[in-house]
Amino acid sequence: MTTMTTGASRTAGGRSGGAATLTLVRAINEGLRRAMEEDPKVLVMGEDVGKLGGVFRVTDGLQKDFGEDRVIDTPLAESGIIGTAIGLALRGYRPVCEIQFDGFVFPAADQIITQLAKMRMRSLGALRLPVVVRIPFGGGIGAVEHHSESPEVHFTHTGGLRVVACSNPADGYHMIRQAIRCEDPVIFFEPKRRYWDKAPVDLDADPDLPLDKGRVVRPGTDVTLLAYGPMVRTCLEAAVAAEEDGRSLEVIDLRSLSPLDTELVVESVRRTGRCVVVHEAPVFSGYGAELAARITEQCFYHLEAPVLRVGGFSTPYPPSRLEDHYLPDLDRVLDAVDRTFAY
Repeated sequence: MTTMTTGASRTAGGRSGGAATLTLVRAINEGLRRAMEEDPKVLVMGEDVGKLGGVFRVTDGLQKDFGEDRVIDTPLAESGIIGTAIGLALRGYRPVCEIQFDGFVFPAADQIITQLAKMRMRSLGALRLPVVVRIPFGGGIGAVEHHSESPEVHFTHTGGLRVVACSNPADGYHMIRQAIRCEDPVIFFEPKRRYWDKAPVDLDADPDLPLDKGRVVRPGTDVTLLAYGPMVRTCLEAAVAAEEDGRSLEVIDLRSLSPLDTELVVESVRRTGRCVVVHEAPVFSGYGAELAARITEQCFYHLEAPVLRVGGFSTPYPPSRLEDHYLPDLDRVLDAVDRTFAY
């Protein structure tokens, strides 16, 4: 496997505490560490997560500190990873599975969709599977085929799964701990091209939001931008640029894709009257279509323009030299904002 360094290695001498400026990689690492310290039933498993510390170094140092029985290097078999995690969860453990890259999750789709998502309802609530499936997702790192997918809609369409996406180090730290404590299976998306973004994180603070709630990351009055994962930063940059033209954009980080914080979205769109949904995944049948439908149903008489969507194209993810043309950027977001004012 190709090793990708992050500069997020822990210093020797144990876990950090208090407030610190961390990368997203380091923040998730600290969240996993804290969860493992608090509950001996928490296990980490996946390809190269142990001795190597993961290709992105998210699990760096965990096997050294917690041992091979709790940080388990698995074969290159995603279906086997999830199947084993289901068995462990039935025995009372809380497995955290790493899918090394987004495009590698599809061999595990059978186990996730037909077993992991359905066991609780199939057993009338008697059996619970507190399994977290961590998936680095999205493009922007110049990777080869199958390493830059955005498969979130496959899982939001599957009842029985919680689907979340962090966008910054503080959320990465708190949300991974919340996901591990959750009694439902959680698909945990991590924006790989934001792994090296830095921000302050208070390691001793309680999370300021439940796992299933979104956040207004920039208030505004003219247009609502809905985003998650890697596109939150892009939308914030668009909001700063739009301010120069006298337009006030409200940026919402959805955080939870399933369940959706509908109340937050509806309140914002009713107030601004315009909405643009932004995600890396292809627009056709993408997550933005569900958002647009719900907004139209609940905000119809408040809308000044149709809900517009900005996303990838309906093609396989392109070679790395073309990904800048494929991925939504600031200009495409601002163009959609301009079009909302043309109605």
